[in-house]
Amino acid sequence: MRFLALLLCLATGGVAGEYAVFASGLRMHVDRHEKAGANVRLYTGAGYIEISADQVQRFEPDDVIPAAPPAAPAAAQPAAGPQQLADAAADKYGLPRTLVRSVMRAESNFQMQAVSNKGAIGLMQLMPSTAQTLGVNPHDPAQNVEGGARYLRGLLEKYNGGLWHALAAYNAGPGAVQKYNGVPPFGETVSFIKKIQRDVKTQ
Repeated sequence: MRFLALLLCLATGGVAGEYAVFASGLRMHVDRHEKAGANVRLYTGAGYIEISADQVQRFEPDDVIPAAPPAAPAAAQPAAGPQQLADAAADKYGLPRTLVRSVMRAESNFQMQAVSNKGAIGLMQLMPSTAQTLGVNPHDPAQNVEGGARYLRGLLEKYNGGLWHALAAYNAGPGAVQKYNGVPPFGETVSFIKKIQRDVKTQ
């Protein structure tokens, strides 16, 4: 400890001379050095210190600026895939993972950039007006899925847990469910519900 403290005190030496680079990685500015058998004398100011030569790795001129060690590359975080986004949103809103995955499969077949001919966007096929109401960016996959799961949860609560009604409203809109007092007789909507039911059972 006394030796290390001495080195730290001496490491801020004058502008001329050289640097002693120790095996520990510490660099100390000295005026000059001199071999003394198995030891080396490091001169600084009016005196010197004598240490074992094997403690010194090398000497460098004081005009050499050591290269900075390369920065460690930031660990790349793998982007979450559609199913991981579905599971996270399902957990957040207390929905079965299989249900959210099945809705996603039926709506977009897990295609993040899917856009329907009616203008529905993304993995959960949110209409722009629905996304605006939910306060999410439908073009951002994570926000799209979060919004879709939140919307589905709200529909389940609206229809007192009635899955068919909630899915019908998700596909055709709550207005259609209200108009027909249940699942509207739309081929697309009926097919959507049956497809999800089959998919949930096979997961």
